[in-house]
This record gives sequence, structure tokens and C-alpha cells, in this order.
Amino acid sequence: MGRVRQAEKNIFFGYISNFIIMITGFLQRTVFIMVLDETLLGVNSLYTDILSVLSLAELGIGSALNYSLYKPVADNDQEKIKSYMRLYKRAYLAIAGVIAAVGIALIPLLPYLIKDSKGVTGEELVIYYLIFLFNTVSTYFVAYKYSLANAQQRGYIQTNIATITKIVTVLAQIIILLVAKNFLLFLLTQSAMELLQKIFVSIYFNRLYPYLKDRNVKKLDKEETDVVATKTKALIFHKVGDVARLSTDSIIITYFMDVAQVGIVGNYTLFITYAANFVGVILNSVISGFGNLVATESKEKQHAMFKVYRFIDCWMYGFVSVGFWLLLTPLITQIWLDESWGVGQIVVTLILVDFYFKGGRAVLMNFKIAAGLFEQDKYLPLIQGVVNLILSIAGIKYIGLAGVYVGTVVSGLMANFIRPVIIYRECFARSAWSYFKDSFKYLGVVVGVALLMIPVKNFVMGETNLVTFAVMVMIITLIYNGTFYLFFRKTQEFEYLWALLTKKLSFLRRFSNGAGNGK
Repeated sequence: MGRVRQAEKNIFFGYISNFIIMITGFLQRTVFIMVLDETLLGVNSLYTDILSVLSLAELGIGSALNYSLYKPVADNDQEKIKSYMRLYKRAYLAIAGVIAAVGIALIPLLPYLIKDSKGVTGEELVIYYLIFLFNTVSTYFVAYKYSLANAQQRGYIQTNIATITKIVTVLAQIIILLVAKNFLLFLLTQSAMELLQKIFVSIYFNRLYPYLKDRNVKKLDKEETDVVATKTKALIFHKVGDVARLSTDSIIITYFMDVAQVGIVGNYTLFITYAANFVGVILNSVISGFGNLVATESKEKQHAMFKVYRFIDCWMYGFVSVGFWLLLTPLITQIWLDESWGVGQIVVTLILVDFYFKGGRAVLMNFKIAAGLFEQDKYLPLIQGVVNLILSIAGIKYIGLAGVYVGTVVSGLMANFIRPVIIYRECFARSAWSYFKDSFKYLGVVVGVALLMIPVKNFVMGETNLVTFAVMVMIITLIYNGTFYLFFRKTQEFEYLWALLTKKLSFLRRFSNGAGNGK
């Protein structure tokens, strides 16, 4: 099955999954807020970020090994696949042990981190934390099994399993919240469901790839293990820096403000994460396709496809950024909850600025992973992490909550300027000037539409309700996408996508006519 067909399949199931996860997650959070309180909501978000920091032990081994699988999968070399998968399994079992040990060692530090838990005892905080730790550690016992399917561009398998698990888990948790109103039972329900999922995954992949159970597995030669080791060493820097930049905001907010504030900000990031997941379905669905592209196509072809996916990324991330900048606060504080759950517009702006530029970084990072470019910018994430921590801590002391996100934005932008230069030089053997020129064009349209919509919003939403909100959504959708179309309809990227779309629609019409004629 070709790259486009596999990507379409991953995108189709990815969108279904994200829609279901969005609806069920929103219902779950709504019931949570109704039944419990913002303190426990903040604890839930905080522990998620702490465990993200602990997953630092993974240190990029997964990305390095996934990259190594692309060629043997393309060649259908089962012996080589078995060798890499055995290495992957052993590495992840070791990682699970490290995370468990470090996680337990951190328990005495919890009271110093969560200073104002508002009615939640220290013993309860430890029990909740241990459940989160168990969920994270147990994941590594099966995580490696997904790598082969993903390398084969069959990411929809993981997506479908995650979707079914999410539906069952959320429904069970909602029932627990409504009946028992107990956070501990809420967490135990999730833990039990995820454990059942992991058992199923192990059995399913053993049947899907029976040759992985073979005990007769050849060792990788020194050159092959050296490649994995070299890329893993480079990825250590990436992982440490990314954790310091992306997983510390909740910890900083909890320490300098309070854990309840984490839950309030979490409502904003919830919607932004859902939107990012929808856009990410397209981008993540083509990572393995990029890997195949890099291995089999010319630099010109690689560059052309990179520009297409980058065009989609900027269009979609820009649309979400404009919409959320205008409507996210009214949605949360006037339609869903109330004013007590709001944050300042400056904070919202900074979060969405980072969100938009994060989209550009996603395309760059996906191509880097597919091309195996891990060493060239290995120190950049470390520098980003240090800059983020310094600016975020200084910022929250002097300007409050917004200061945390100043650090996030500034440190993130460093990659938006440096990584294109590396990728264009190493992958395409050309200057990155065209990349930056396109970036300013895309950003100009996004900012222009956002500013244009301010008076329109003030006029339409003089009174905020579901009707005026829906009308504004439609206006933003028409104006933004119409403007983007007018500015970029003659570009090669748009023409490629339009040809792909018309070809697909033509096929559907022929299929429909054939079915109607009994053919």
C-alpha cells in the first residue's frame, strides 16, 4: 500500500479517534469540575507533567530505533526487524526500572512542591502519585511493540486501540464520579482499564507479528548498534531540553502560585491540545511516510513534499490560533463555566503564539526524525530548556502567570529560526531563505485576519450566547480560509493539494455512479 494511501488511512482513523477523545474528555472534565474541585484538577495536571519529566529516562531511544526500522521494514527484512525489536524491548524494560526507582525517590519531595493542597492530605497525595507512576512504568512493557506497526505506516492500529480504551475508561470514570464522588476511585478506574489495554496489546501484537516471538534472533553488528547509540546520545540532549521547556510550566506555577491555578490554566490548554491533536493527525500520519520518502526519493521530491506538509500545517495552525484567540475565553468563562475560571488575555495570547509556532516546529521535527538528523542540533534543546527555566522563573516572580509563557515562547522560537537552516542544508542542499520568506507570508495573513476580526467580534458578540458564538465561528471560518485561499491559491503547494482533492472527488463520483448503475 502506497504512502498516500497509508497516510489517508492513518488520518481517517486519527480524526475519528480525536473527535471521540475530545467529546469524551470534555464530558469527563465537566463532570470532574462539577463533582470535585480545582485543587484535585490541578493535582491531576501536575502529576501528569511530573511523570512527563520522569519519562526523560526514555532519552530518545524510541526515536532512534524507529528510524533504524524504516529500512528493514521497506526491505521486508524480518531477521533484521527481529534484531532491532529485541534491542528495543530490552532497552524499554531497563527504562521502566529506572523510572520506577527515580519516581519512588521523588516521593519525599512532594510536600515541598505542593505547598497549598487545600484539604488533600499528604498521604493522599502520595497514593495518587504512586498510581500515576504505575501507569507510566507499565506503559514501557508494551510500548516497543507499537514501533513496528508505526514503521509500516500502520499507526491507525495504535490509534484505534487508544480510542476504544479511552471511551471505556472515560465512561467508567464518569460513573465513578457521579456515584462515588471519589478521586482515588477515579484514578484506580483509569489504571485498571489501561492495564487491561496493555495486556490486550501484548497478545494482539504477538499474533500480528508471530515471528517476533522467535527465540532465534541474531545480534546486531557493531556498526548497526553504533548508529543507534550515536543517535540516542544526540537525542539525550533533545529529550533533556524538551522536558525542561515543555513539562515544567505546571511545576513552576504550582511552586510559585498554587496547584489550583494549574487546573484553571489546564482548561485552556485542554482545548488547545485537542485542536493540536486534530492537526497533528495529518502531520504524525506522514512521519513514517517521510522516512520512506527520504530513503527512496530525490532531494527535489523531498523538498516539494516538505513544503506541501508545511503549507497544510501553517494553514491549519493559523486557523486554530485565530479562532481561539478570539473565542477561547468566552467559550470557557461564559458558555462552559464562569468568570472565575478565566485567565488574562495576555496569557491567552502568549499560549497561542507558542501554539502557532509549535506547529512550524512540528513539521521540522517530524522531518528531522524521518531523516535521522539527531546530531546536528543536539545542543539546541538544552539551551532552550535553560532559557525557558530562567525566563519562566524570573517572569512569574515579576509579572505573574504571563511570565511563565514568556519563557515558553522565547525558548520555542529559537528552534523556529535554527532548525530550518539545518534541515535545508543537510536534507535539501539549499538555502533556507525561501522557508523564512514563506513563514512571514503565512504569519502576515494570520495576524491580519486576527486583527480584522476584532471589531467584527465586538459587533456580533455584544451578548455572548450559543447563537452568537456559533455565528462568530462561521464568520472566522469563512474569512480566514477565504483569505488564505486568495493569497496562496496560485502556489505549487495549493495546486498539489487541489489536484489531490479533485482526483479523490473524481474517484468518489465514478464509484457512486458505478454503484448507482449496478456496476
